[in-house]
Amino acid sequence: MAQLLPSEQNLVVSAEKVTVPNNYGEMLVGVLHRTSSSRLVILCHGFQSSKEDKSLLTLADALTKEGFSAFRFDFAGNGESDGIFQYGNYRKEAADLRAVIMYLSKQKYDVCAIVGHSKGGNAVLLYASIYGGIDTVINISGRFALERGIQGRLGKDFMQRIKTHGFIDVKNKSGKVEYRVTEESLLDRLSTDMRAACTCINKECRVLTVHGSADEIVPVEDAKEFAKLIPNHKLHIIEGANHNYTSHQIELASTVLDFLKHDHQAPSSSKPVISITSRL
Repeated sequence: MAQLLPSEQNLVVSAEKVTVPNNYGEMLVGVLHRTSSSRLVILCHGFQSSKEDKSLLTLADALTKEGFSAFRFDFAGNGESDGIFQYGNYRKEAADLRAVIMYLSKQKYDVCAIVGHSKGGNAVLLYASIYGGIDTVINISGRFALERGIQGRLGKDFMQRIKTHGFIDVKNKSGKVEYRVTEESLLDRLSTDMRAACTCINKECRVLTVHGSADEIVPVEDAKEFAKLIPNHKLHIIEGANHNYTSHQIELASTVLDFLKHDHQAPSSSKPVISITSRL
């Protein structure tokens, strides 16, 4: 079930590859960064990504240095996990996360926070709204308005074309098909209501949204919409950061850690808490 990664055997923190079955008979593959602490943070990747995403690796390293255990994994259809890649799958990815949390809880870990980048941010917020039971949720650059950003990937008249053909093949610049978007998966995205999800999150759940002011994929305005609706919420904008925090990995990690280490107390004001960091 778990094996020590050869490249990481010399580290003080052990890293083990772990497989977890989801509710659909698919095996989810993850890496468990084990410290002496049972307090564990789960890291969720974004669209067309994997557990090897640079930000997830940075966060796993930062968390273990602070004494947290961490678990990063591939959603079904991504990375090393079983399944077929799907454009939508928003609620299914929340269910994958549920399977991971239940597995780790049975292994006597205290899952103290769930963290997601981009589409993974949607997964952790949906999890909090559907299942609850998590004290701390961190949404990194998740999209609020899921009806936006589709034309950029699928092209103009995407709805008409997908109703005509049943699917759209998304190609890269060289003309190679990267993935297929079915009508079902498109409708899954369009029917996922993040506004409703935000209002269903328990007020005792602490939520942090981190967003880059220079995000070229998801506009920073989406982060501000989360701040308006989630009851116990803090918004942190990193000045100059793009969607993948290419030049702002240190700021991202320190922002996440500061929130995790903060006392679990709801803000005294009902107004959104907003902070901005800039690197001079």
